[in-house]
Amino acid sequence: MRLTRQQVESIRRSAQTAFGAGTMVKLFGSRVDDSKLGGDIDLLVRPTHQDHLLRRKLRFLALLEGALGQRKIDVVIEQPHDARPIVRVARETGVSL
Repeated sequence: MRLTRQQVESIRRSAQTAFGAGTMVKLFGSRVDDSKLGGDIDLLVRPTHQDHLLRRKLRFLALLEGALGQRKIDVVIEQPHDARPIVRVARETGVSL
């Protein structure tokens, strides 16, 4: 996994602040492969609260920008019974943070 401990902690803390305690976050995509270089940060978020998700996602992204600086971050919010292919891939290949 190509994130520092500090970056992982910043992502976890930001998710808890924006989405609530108990929110699950997984890193997926190229950043889980140590042999690759660069790439954006792809995150799957399973929020504990399902209300105001757009507002919560925007707050999460703002917190991440403050903690990690300006970088490309893609956030996928998992819904209950979510059958989207991107969610399935993220669940299967992602690394829990």
